[in-house]
Order: sequence, then C-alpha cells, then structure tokens
Amino acid sequence: MLLTTTNTLQGKEIIQYFGIVSGETIIGANIVKDFFAGITDIVGGRASSYENVLREAKERALQEMSEQAKRLGANAVIGVDLDYETVGGGNTMLMVTAAGTAIRYK
Repeated sequence: MLLTTTNTLQGKEIIQYFGIVSGETIIGANIVKDFFAGITDIVGGRASSYENVLREAKERALQEMSEQAKRLGANAVIGVDLDYETVGGGNTMLMVTAAGTAIRYK
C-alpha cells in the first residue's frame, strides 16, 4: 500500500477514487514514562519514551487507515494528513488520526 501526503502520483494514472479513509489510535502515557520524561526535562535532552509512544501511535493509525483502504480495493492513499491531540482527564491520553483519499492507480 502506497501512502503519500501529495494529492497526485507523479507518472501514475489514478483510475478510481474510493473516498476518505482514516485510522485512529488513542494511547495512554503511563506514570513511568511521565517520570522519566520529567527527569529529561530537568536535565535536558530528548524524551525518547514519549517519542516512542508517538511513533507507535502514528504507525498504528497509518496501519488502520491502510487496512480500511485495502478493504475498499485501493492500492494507495493520497493526501495523507496526520493529526496529534491530547485527550482525557489531565490530557493523559494521546490521540493520533491519519486520514487520506483511497485510490487505485495503474
């Protein structure tokens, strides 16, 4: 499954549009990650535990979107957009949404 943020596929002919597909993931950040991220904030550096959670959530959302597109008969999703939001009480959950247009190209 080809995923792209562009609205066209250079050198390819789009033969069918299936419409909008999306994938959503909500992941909670646990107290251990919060603790280590807090230490990183104090001493400086990157909060790799949060980066890993973000990466995992993004991959899950993209995978869910790709699976939805495949079920429609698509072989690509164009115009992919990723959105990141915090949700839940105290903003303790991370929501990642991937959305795009499912297409078939040749």
